[in-house]
Amino acid sequence: MTDNEQPALEPRPDQAGLKGGAPPERPERPERPSLRSENPPPVLVKQPPPISVRVCQLLWALSFAAGAVNVVYYFVVREDQLPLISDAIRAIDGSRVTETYESASDLVYWLAFAVMVGLLLVQITLLVSFMGRRRGVRWWQLATVLAQILLYAILAEMVAVGEHGVDLRQLMVAQCGLALMALLTSTLPRAIDWTAQQNDVRRGALAAGAEI
Repeated sequence: MTDNEQPALEPRPDQAGLKGGAPPERPERPERPSLRSENPPPVLVKQPPPISVRVCQLLWALSFAAGAVNVVYYFVVREDQLPLISDAIRAIDGSRVTETYESASDLVYWLAFAVMVGLLLVQITLLVSFMGRRRGVRWWQLATVLAQILLYAILAEMVAVGEHGVDLRQLMVAQCGLALMALLTSTLPRAIDWTAQQNDVRRGALAAGAEI
């Protein structure tokens, strides 16, 4: 080959395709990553409480109803019970004047009435806390029930006497009995597990049809 002769140029691959040859293969595109996770995060859900908790809630509601009737009835029969309270105080110490016993009977009556209403309101508040799974609520509920039993034991001797005494004692026993049954129901295993869990959690989408 002389110096004036040049070597033949080989066609480039892209020129070969233009002249009728097979087109070059293009690399495949990578698959688009899925938007759905195989391990979804935990989601807070609202699960209905177990039956034991529902029964406990119902028993507390019945106890509140009995307590409300007891408070109303206790107020209605006030005029009939005040002389009986005065006689009970006079039996302890009969050396005072009549006005002293009347004032003392008023004081005992209204003090018992305030404690009855206060305990009832506290128990309603504690039930709301119990349904919100607050820790240690059962102990406070037990304390209020014990306070009610002590109060009603005193009232049974001084206030729940006379013509209306039987009705008052029956309402007191019904209220305390229903409250004790509610407390016992709240200590069942399912109820304890429900309050200890604090929150209902499951793994799944945040909403129906949502993708993580």
